[in-house]
Amino acid sequence: MNFHQKPKVYAPTVELKVASLERSLAFYQEVIGLKILDQSATNASLTADGVNALLKLEQPENITPRNERNTGLYHFALLVPTRKDLGIVLKHLIETRNPLQGGSDHLVSEAIYLADPDMNGIEIYVDRPSEDWQWNNEYVVMDSRRLDVEGLLALAENEVFTGLPKGTIMGHIHLQVSDLNSTEKFYCEGLGFDVVTKYGSQALFISTGRYHHHIGLNTWHSAGGSAPSESSAGLKQYTLVYPSEEERANAINRLKNMGAFVSVENNTTLTKDPSGNTIQLVVG
Repeated sequence: MNFHQKPKVYAPTVELKVASLERSLAFYQEVIGLKILDQSATNASLTADGVNALLKLEQPENITPRNERNTGLYHFALLVPTRKDLGIVLKHLIETRNPLQGGSDHLVSEAIYLADPDMNGIEIYVDRPSEDWQWNNEYVVMDSRRLDVEGLLALAENEVFTGLPKGTIMGHIHLQVSDLNSTEKFYCEGLGFDVVTKYGSQALFISTGRYHHHIGLNTWHSAGGSAPSESSAGLKQYTLVYPSEEERANAINRLKNMGAFVSVENNTTLTKDPSGNTIQLVVG
């Protein structure tokens, strides 16, 4: 099943503010394996397939380092097509001695974690077949178990890394928020997502169409925290794609009735979650 096309609502593009565009472009090309789609003096878009922008980078003036206690990005997650693809990425990262933050078998997926030069979190992962996922009523069963590094590297033994495969997409985004109760109301009652996993009062995974998560939300470092300043490195905004104008309009009306911030200007619709994370709402 494809969880990143109509009629699902999902996040195909993430936009980041970085301290040095030159440094970030070198990292995202050489380490992550994305390609430049377009570029100016202070902005660039990165792609895997040469058509769709997965990541957009902006270098503002007088940028300040991100504070992990602020709300914002926890990580964005690039979904590769096959387990072998993940093995090739892992082999490349080991061979280039790029620091990793960890790796996990989440039952529904296998993932490796690292960070970019501005300490924006990155997950690169592969899904297991959805028919193998286990559900406990409306909640998908997930865990954090030891990653089968040996098995992944065995698949990649004779392969050379030439960049992320063309089928790579933005699989999900994981955000730091200040409070889960108001966040759940905004995303579920407002934007129309369903809760698929809860970890007490500290983390919440939500999706449409019974994906394991299109958006992760946690308060692990940011409980009671404030939004970062406009000059801070980190998340600028991310995009949510709705399957029709009617469904987007319904979401906008629900948000307005809740008193949430909504701005419509020059055919661009923006909203902000209760933690100040900016979201652009588009129709796919």
